[in-house]
Amino acid sequence: MLQHRVTSAGSRRYGRCLLAATLLCARPVAAETLLCHVSYGGETQILHAEPVASPYAVPVQAIGSYFLFRMVWQKEPADLAAIKLYVLAASDGGAVPIQQLTHLYPPPALSRPEYGFTGLNSVYEPVRDGELQYWCELSAVAGRAP
Repeated sequence: MLQHRVTSAGSRRYGRCLLAATLLCARPVAAETLLCHVSYGGETQILHAEPVASPYAVPVQAIGSYFLFRMVWQKEPADLAAIKLYVLAASDGGAVPIQQLTHLYPPPALSRPEYGFTGLNSVYEPVRDGELQYWCELSAVAGRAP
């Protein structure tokens, strides 16, 4: 009967090979983040979003005292892959949608990317006559593959 015995030196060698293989597989990747540049009342803020499995739990973000902004990014399933952007008006009766845009994911390559894949959008308050402007882009964030 043939028996295989792992010696202490063999065990260390196996461990080193396993570590080396793991490090080789952990290659740098670019993870995407959705960034929307939102300007209102002379102030610009950059909002961040990551892909979600379900759009129903994505919250709105207050912009000033009147606008609400919502970014929903779904990558899967492929037939639902899209980036949806919502601008709502905060009124006494609740949030009222005033703009909703849907962009395919991944967005097409742009010849003039100065305002990302959305272009510059302007939305106006129906009551206070204010203006909200925004544009969105996908930004690569360096990371490591698992």
